[in-house]
Amino acid sequence: MSIRSEIIAQLEQVAQEQNKQLTPLTDDRPLLESGLDSLCLAVVVARLEDALAIDPFTTSEEAPFPVTIGDFIRFYENALERLGGEIYRSRTPE
Repeated sequence: MSIRSEIIAQLEQVAQEQNKQLTPLTDDRPLLESGLDSLCLAVVVARLEDALAIDPFTTSEEAPFPVTIGDFIRFYENALERLGGEIYRSRTPE
């Protein structure tokens, strides 16, 4: 599963669990207009840390805070790229 797919799946799962109605998850959609509130987004970040073995919010000191869905996905992709993606690849079934 790609990083993008994992993130979208987590957003959808948390929305379902919290009975939230998602808007279309396009790259230019602001995170706070996705249908998820800040608590839901915190749950997504925690689950992504478990799934991807990284929390870019604590490992990236200079990166700007992601505003859109696309920013959020790139934030994770860039963090994993800096680490060489080894952690995620080792946890992803072939």
